Amino acid sequence: MDFRGLKLGNREPVYQQIAAYVRQQIFTGAAQSGDPLPSRREIAAQLGINPNTVQKAFRLMEDAGYIVTNGNSGSTVFVSDAIREQIETELTRGLILDFVRRARANNLSLSRVIALLGELWDA
Repeated sequence: MDFRGLKLGNREPVYQQIAAYVRQQIFTGAAQSGDPLPSRREIAAQLGINPNTVQKAFRLMEDAGYIVTNGNSGSTVFVSDAIREQIETELTRGLILDFVRRARANNLSLSRVIALLGELWDA
């Protein structure tokens, strides 16, 4: 997995952004169970951040259960069916919630949104 595609923002802590990036890669299928992760030092160098920040991200992902670390052999992505379902639900809800908030901010009615979705779904 290449972390150079991760664009860090100011909104949330960097370690959470790293974990969110890995979840997104799992969600899109770019990361599969068993895929190796770069070392913490490699990720820190790619992103220009402190290795301790990457270590914190790894702990968060290990605690959440979607990466495993086996001693000195490195860390790999681990995606059980339950974890995949959890990630898909979380990220899908987030996408839909963002869409609903934007539609409401633009004063679109639910009936208009549904009509437009139906019209554009197969476009």
